This record gives sequence, structure tokens and C-alpha cells, in this order.
Amino acid sequence: MDKLKMHSPNLTDTNIAKLAELFPNCVTESQNENGVLKQAIDFDLLKQELSTHIVEGFQERYHLNWPGKSAALLTANAPIAKTLRPCRKESIDFEATQNLFIEGDNLDALKLLQETYIGKVKMIYIDPPYNTGNDFVYADNFAENVTEYMTKSNQEDTEGNRLVGNPETKGRFHSVWLSMMYPRIKLARNLLSDDGAIFISIDDCEVENLRKMCNEIFGDENFIASFVWKRRASSAMADNNVSADHEYVLCYQKGDLSGFQGVKKDFKKYSNPDGDSRGSWVLGDLTVGMTASMRPNQAYDLLDPITGNKYEYNPNRVWAYIPTSMEKMISEGRVVFPKDSSKRPMQKRFKNELKSSNNPLSTILIDKVGLNTEATRQIQKILGGNVFDYSKPMSLILVLMQQLCRKDDIVLDFFAGSAVTGHAALQLNKEDMAGRKFIMIQLAEETNRKSEAYKAGYQTVADIGKERIRRAGKKILEEVDQNSKSSKNEELFGSSKTNIHKKFDIGFRVLKVDTSNMTDIYYNPDEIDQKSVDLFTDNIKPDRTSEDLLFQVLLDWGVDLSLPIAKQEIQKLEVFKVDTNALVACFAKKGEITETFCKELAEYKPLRVVFRDAGFKSDAVKINVEQIFKQLSPATEIKTI
Repeated sequence: MDKLKMHSPNLTDTNIAKLAELFPNCVTESQNENGVLKQAIDFDLLKQELSTHIVEGFQERYHLNWPGKSAALLTANAPIAKTLRPCRKESIDFEATQNLFIEGDNLDALKLLQETYIGKVKMIYIDPPYNTGNDFVYADNFAENVTEYMTKSNQEDTEGNRLVGNPETKGRFHSVWLSMMYPRIKLARNLLSDDGAIFISIDDCEVENLRKMCNEIFGDENFIASFVWKRRASSAMADNNVSADHEYVLCYQKGDLSGFQGVKKDFKKYSNPDGDSRGSWVLGDLTVGMTASMRPNQAYDLLDPITGNKYEYNPNRVWAYIPTSMEKMISEGRVVFPKDSSKRPMQKRFKNELKSSNNPLSTILIDKVGLNTEATRQIQKILGGNVFDYSKPMSLILVLMQQLCRKDDIVLDFFAGSAVTGHAALQLNKEDMAGRKFIMIQLAEETNRKSEAYKAGYQTVADIGKERIRRAGKKILEEVDQNSKSSKNEELFGSSKTNIHKKFDIGFRVLKVDTSNMTDIYYNPDEIDQKSVDLFTDNIKPDRTSEDLLFQVLLDWGVDLSLPIAKQEIQKLEVFKVDTNALVACFAKKGEITETFCKELAEYKPLRVVFRDAGFKSDAVKINVEQIFKQLSPATEIKTI
């Protein structure tokens, strides 16, 4: 039952609604004095609609703009005081795997990856919120200055929620969605390799805005394609009696993409029934879809030189060649004339004359990609129930990944959801025995307590994604083990199951976005009273482990987060070795680092070495360390935290 308004009508809203009926192009979005979005009228456009001449004063330009765009750009560039903390217990094969699962806000995660993975990601696939009115968008807070942004531990709304709805009651404001997407796409572009590309799933609600936004970020010349796939078989119930059965995948390149792999041609129809010396062939069309008025020199009657049968040209579809070229084709035995004159002559297309063994990938993916029901079945099969809605069918990701990713390329998905992209990377590696690596990023969004997912033990969406990869990897190894006795596999791996398992990296390192390992005094030393200095002799938070510190060092130094990590004791001190000698770290406390220890460490000739600042036995030792490494390992770069 509706409630009484208990106030006089809002005549402004009524007038805007009336104008919207007459001039829908003049309706826009703006912010009130409190920064709240509302519908508004573009008065410059309205003046022009009501004028018989060009209205002066408004400078026209081609661009995409919305309330909050400047703030979205600011937050894309603003630094954050956060880090990635490793979680071994949720990982698989932590020491050796090259795959990453990052749990946390994808905006924070993308910022943290800028140093390490800039220009290294070959393919990005994302399936972001569609702004349908039922989904959620990230509640980014752009109102802080840089200092506040640096020191704030989490971005939340007033109720502590990281995700907020953008429902019909809010008008499904495009500005909210654009402000959420813009900084993430902008940061993602930095991570792409020069020959890399991004694929973004979207539907009709925001496809136009998404394309304009990507044109601005990537440049419209770097637009590759808008792929279309059919998502459902049965029609959806709609008030207007129109069923939207398709979705899109927009694709943009970084700028130097040589091309897609294409689709392998099917040579089953090729044969050589007449024993042609040029090898097997297949019949192809000898006409083109041009009218006689468009191509008059290709509009002529064709004669069979043997039977004399005449084949008249079609005014709406002329021959593919001019007369002299056609005569040459006939003399070379490339034209096949039918016995029935009512049929059309065809040309031989020889297999050995094909420029490529692949056809171009069609932008219509209906015959190559399954419906949403495929995704549902895959979730149910691997996780034992319908614990995640709106996942994409793995066949969609596989088709795209096969076009772009080869060998050891990196695939990124920062709206990972159920981690179908990670699953697809593992599956494709198994099929072509390659070593693609994935980075999944997913917010620890809580599942509904009444949902099947929560009842099955998945407290967050990130939990669902991690478990899917665990089970997918286990299943792939079982399938590989079953086929390991084939001659092909024995040739590749030998008979050892250990060798087979090493070939297929089905593990992943779990890293969680968290506040910095450093105390507030590290970032804002001026805010600490002189009397309190003694309380902050160590600038590292007490709850952080040595491995936490290691990963923040890796981020700051731009070292690959997936490199193998080994721990060992040297003179009873814990030492981390990243990729043997790419980086060596010791975070000993309380003056435990001595000159003798540093001399032994220098013998390993590490490229980089890092110590805890408070760990040196004395200031003299700290000073002498640089001289020790200059003598024993001059190429080593030294830093402290």
C-alpha cells in the first residue's frame, strides 16, 4: 500500500518529466550542492531546440562527460598506502606456482600491480556489473585529499559497505557506473603489453557508454571488434514483448596487436577426384555480390568451351573476374562447368594455394560459444551446486583466449567472480600443453546468508573462485594422469608422474589487499609528538610477518610476485631467496644483523638485498654493509625498510 506524500508536489521534477517527453535529448545528470546525483535539463541544448538559429555561448566539442569524471580521473592517479599480504593456507603450491589470486578491492589491487606488471599482461577479460538495476557497483570515495587517501585503511560507505546498489529507484545513474569503471579500465590499460588486448563483457544497458569510455582511454583507432554471443535459448519475459537474448564483448588493443589467431579451416571437404596435379581442392563461388551497373565489365555471358553451353550473368550478382582473367582461369582448368545449364559454374580452390590455414574469427560467436545454461551446468558440476549466478560459459573465454594467448602469456581478470577465466587458462594449458599464467582479482563480497553458496560453506564470492580453481586443477591433473601412458605424453614428460605434474601449474598464490605493513609514523612522522617517539622505534606494525614484509618489498621494487620463494637459515637468521638470487631479504629484529652475516649473504651475489632497518647490530654495521657488498658483490642493490 502506497503512503501519502504529506507534502506539496515537487513542480521542478514535474516540469523536468514533461520536458523529457518532448526533448529526451536534453535530459542529463548533475549533482546537487551535496554531491547527490539527480536528473537535470541541459539548458544549452534546450535553447537550441527552441531556436531557429544557432545559439551562441555554448562551445560544442566531441567528448564523453559525466558528473564525477574529474574525481574518477583523480582517484586513478592517487597513491594508496596498502599492500598485498600472502595467505599460504588458502594457496595451492605456494612456493612454485606462477598464478595469483588477489582478494580485495580491484581498484586497490590494480594500483598495487602497476610497478610489477606494467606492460606484461597479454590479455585482460572482465565481466563487470552491467548496471541493470539489480547488481552492485563499487562505492569509491573520491572526496579525500592525498594524505587522507594514503593513510585510510579501507574505502567504505557510511555503513561500512564496500558495494552499494544502483537500483531503479536511483534512476540507474550512468554516472555512478562510469565513475566506477573509468579508473579501473585506465589502470588496466597500463598493465597490457604492447601487443595485448582487453575483452569486456557488457549488455545493451551500458554498451554505448563503455565504448565511448574505452575510445577515450585506448583511442578509437584501437577498437578491434564488438563480439556478439547468444546467452539464452528461450525468450525472456518482457513488458514490451522483445527478448534481449544476446550480449557483447568489446575488444580493444593496446596499440600493436599483430592480429588474432583465427579459426582453423576444415579441410574435410577437400579432395582431388580428377587427379589434378595441383593437389586437393574444393569448389568455390565464381560470382560476387555486385550489380551489373556497379561492375559492367564483369557482366557478361559465359560459355563452356567444350559443350558450348551458355551461362547468362545475373544482373544482381556478376562474375568475379573480367573476361580476360576468366579466360585465363578456364585455360588453367580452374573453372568447373556443370552439366546442368541451370546451375552456375564454380571455381577450384586449391588447398596448397591458401594464404592461411585459418579463417578470420567472426564477431558473431553463436556457433562457438555456449549459452548461460552451459555456465550454470559447469558451476554445478565442479562445485556441487548452483552456488554462483551469472557466470559466463567457459567456452566464451576459451574462444577469446585461443585467439590471443600463447605459450607463457599472462591473463588478468579483475572482476573474477567464480574465476571462470582462471579455470579456462588451466583448461587451455592442458589442451595445448602451454604455460599461460593467470591473475584473478575478486573482492571478498559476502554471500547472502540464505543462498545456496553460503549454506555450502562459501562466505564470500572470493571463496567460490578459489575453490573452483582448486577443484578444476585437481580434475585436470587426474585427466592428465589417465592419459600419461600415451606415447605423446611419455615423449614430453617421461613416465614420471612428478614430471607430468610439474608441467601443469594448477596452483595459485593467494594475496590479500590490506593496509600497509608500515605504521602511521612512517607516512606522517610530523604528526607524532616528540614525547611519543620512543614508542615508535620500529616502523613496522606488530602483527605483520616477515613474509608480509617480503611481498611489500616485491611490490615496491617491481619484482614479479609469482617468482619462486625459498626460505633458509643463515647464521640462525631467517632469509628469503626469491628466484635464487633475484632478491634476498632478511627482516631480523633487535640488532641481529652483523657484518659476518652480511659477508656470507654477499657470497650469493644477489641482484637485490633488503634488510629491516632496526635489525642492524649498530649504526657502524649499517654503514659498513654497503662497503661489504661493494667488495664482494658490487652489482647488488641494497635497501632497508
